[in-house]
Amino acid sequence: MKTLLLTGFEPFLEFPINPTEKIVKELDGKQIGQYQITGLLLPVDYATTSAKIIDALQTVKPDAVISLGLAAGRTAITPERIAINCRDGAQDNKGNSLQDSPVVEGGADGYFSTLPIRKFVNVLTEAGYPAQISNTAGTYLCNNTMYSVLHELNGLGLNIPAGFIHVPASHELALNSKKNIASWSDQDLLTSIVLIIEALD
Repeated sequence: MKTLLLTGFEPFLEFPINPTEKIVKELDGKQIGQYQITGLLLPVDYATTSAKIIDALQTVKPDAVISLGLAAGRTAITPERIAINCRDGAQDNKGNSLQDSPVVEGGADGYFSTLPIRKFVNVLTEAGYPAQISNTAGTYLCNNTMYSVLHELNGLGLNIPAGFIHVPASHELALNSKKNIASWSDQDLLTSIVLIIEALD
């Protein structure tokens, strides 16, 4: 059976709950479609996130990688099209903020997702879940993670499906947030990711 490395993040900034953490913990060790899931929770920390996921690539040796992140305010599941070689934005959980900093010094300007993102969107919308391709993963830790994975796989010459998917807030997060944000139920978020994994070849 193939192995899927599925990653999510800890809570960050003003968000006391990160639904991707729950998804990863729920699916870790499960068999879905053609894949055995290995879950990995990532820190929201510029200094260690890339190293942690690159280490997992080397130890798990996955056949596919899907990284998940929270995009509070979005109303749909949004597979990301591209990651760019830039880190710029809010503080991480260690209090560090970066400006105009490359993810990898001298690295490519960007990498396109190698996940079947159009297929994912079609599968989700046919099942009644709002989904659309996003053309920006931002410049925070989500983009950092996507770029780091694709850069590492490119350097190793590994052509496996890999990329990033943003998810909306959960109801629990919305209720605990000071912001008025759109939200999905935990079950709908989980089911959507299961459908995505089932759609992987």
